[in-house]
Amino acid sequence: MSDLKRYTITAALPYTNGPVHIGHLAGVYVPADIYARYLRAKGNDVAYICGSDEHGVPITIKAKKEGITPQDVVDKYHAIIKKSFKDFGISFDNYSRTTAEVHHKTASDFFKKLYNEGKFIEESSEQLFDEEANQFLADRFVIGTCPKCGNEESYGDQCEKCGTSHNATDLINPKSAITGNVPTTKVTKHWYLPLNEYEKWLREWIVEGHKNDWKTNVLGQVKSWLDDGLKPRAVTRDLDWGIPVPVEGAEGKVLYVWFDAPIGYISSTKEWAAREGKDWELYWKDKNTKLIHFIGKDNIVFHCIIFPAMLKAEGSYILPENVPANEFLNLEGNKISTSKNWAVWLHEYLEDFPDKQDVLRYALTANAPETKDNDFTWKDFQARNNNELVAIFGNFINRVVVLTNKYYNGIVPKPTNFSEVDIKTLAKMNEYPTIIGNSIEKYRFREASQELLNLARLGNKYLADEEPWKQIKENSERVKTILYVALQITTSLFVVCEPFLPFTSRKLKEILNVTSSGVEMSWNTIKEIQELIAPDHKINKPELLFAKIEDSEVQAQLDKLEATKLANEIENKVVEPQKETIEFDDFTKLDMRVGTILEAVKVPKTKKLLQLKVDVGIDTRTIVSGIAESFKPEDIIGQKVTVLVNLAPRKLRGIESQGMILMTDTPDGKLAFIEPENDSVTNGEQVS
Repeated sequence: MSDLKRYTITAALPYTNGPVHIGHLAGVYVPADIYARYLRAKGNDVAYICGSDEHGVPITIKAKKEGITPQDVVDKYHAIIKKSFKDFGISFDNYSRTTAEVHHKTASDFFKKLYNEGKFIEESSEQLFDEEANQFLADRFVIGTCPKCGNEESYGDQCEKCGTSHNATDLINPKSAITGNVPTTKVTKHWYLPLNEYEKWLREWIVEGHKNDWKTNVLGQVKSWLDDGLKPRAVTRDLDWGIPVPVEGAEGKVLYVWFDAPIGYISSTKEWAAREGKDWELYWKDKNTKLIHFIGKDNIVFHCIIFPAMLKAEGSYILPENVPANEFLNLEGNKISTSKNWAVWLHEYLEDFPDKQDVLRYALTANAPETKDNDFTWKDFQARNNNELVAIFGNFINRVVVLTNKYYNGIVPKPTNFSEVDIKTLAKMNEYPTIIGNSIEKYRFREASQELLNLARLGNKYLADEEPWKQIKENSERVKTILYVALQITTSLFVVCEPFLPFTSRKLKEILNVTSSGVEMSWNTIKEIQELIAPDHKINKPELLFAKIEDSEVQAQLDKLEATKLANEIENKVVEPQKETIEFDDFTKLDMRVGTILEAVKVPKTKKLLQLKVDVGIDTRTIVSGIAESFKPEDIIGQKVTVLVNLAPRKLRGIESQGMILMTDTPDGKLAFIEPENDSVTNGEQVS
């Protein structure tokens, strides 16, 4: 990493139309938090900034559905999200909101500066309009077919299937998300940022200037948009929820949320700086500051094209050094969906697993969707905890602390002679801060998490090879050195695990009692100090860092998802409309009789059909029935059945079927015959 000492780290502002789920965590907030914590541990000046995005159209849609105001919606979810982040250990220096006064002023001033300098294009054009709702259809208020990929549920601003950014008027067969009506068009005036004027500069700055250090998925998306040719992008919308456009003649218009939202990073920094007595401009306008945006792949266009063009147009701001966007995280094989409740919500996870924040942080990091979409499963979550955190990391720490307390009453022993193994082990230990740090600096957080585990593996192997529990009887002096070395590894783990496992690091700090050692541990010092924890220092009693997750705990989460899936199926089930009304006399014409199956064979080249010979008392007839997937022919010979005998004959696969076998569903979803209540009933008897 360069010698820069000041960093502004932003994490995508979450929409306050719902809580935060694991997809958000894996894509943005956990990697950003690891990066920020690491930089702080290196002694850097860090501003880790975020806040709630409260002006999106989804918020107004949710408010309409629930019959409340948009402010009610954002107040509710801002509180939930902010508390969830805090309880989960996301270490924002400031978490603000875009309804804050400082943000309204910052965004308005930003717009006015560009407006006064003639950086916008003012145009009147036809926009989609819902006559019944009496409003223009911006962004998420309209749904239609994506002109690029054909997705029939594309939004007016972006297709979530292919990621293409477009205008609502580009959609094919648009429909209002408010009323379902086909919209008309109506002339309205808006201000546009002419992105086409920044196209050459963007290509030079990103595609050429960052081709060696930005992620390929980011560069690929940016190049695709540039190759398609950029067009002027509206920075205002016809809405009644948002920041009013601060110029004359803009009544009823607000700043477009993707002009407003990224400015939220700046206003949140201002809020933090005012509170801490700092100069906010150093974090946004000093070229010695490194700006990093952590986002998901659906936000690449806004952070790599629109926001940089805004900053370039304004003229006094630094540009992002990197935008390490992640791909998407799926859940148990299906795409996470807020509308379908197919998600693991952070606030619910914290209720179900109140002391396992680090387990989720680790599981999401070890399986992070850094280069491709990945899948979160509860079984993998359990395995990561039980087989890695418990069996490797926790096991090593526990053995070292237990043995130190058992043999030396918790006093770090003074080593005697160092063997070649001891020297090599300590040398290898000293390499890990650099190895892990290098992975973090390259935004390879999965790789970094596994190197952290490798440090714990080094300790486990060392103990297993040296066997202090055996040597204590024969060579007690040797054991002093073994545990001294093991305690150095334990102390190193306490420091380097902090970005990944902050709650675990805090526990380990208490166990090691390092606050009383007189040495302030940091990422830099553990590489320089030869002795991380000194002889005669007293550590505390052992405490389990991780507990096994039982099958029953995982099954409870799977059951919750299964209930969600069932609820979605019921909600989305299409109920057939009622058939035409019949008279009672029509019902009495049905002639149902008891019969016995005499023969049964499969109908060739079909999966479902059986050809049956059935004695119905009045005659023996051929019936074709779609039950082959539920019953074997040989198993139903002699089966008593109920037959609708006066159904008009119908040909199925060339065979004339002369009736219908009546069936029913069992509670477990299988087919069953409707049989007479007693065996004495003879063929031909009518069923009423």
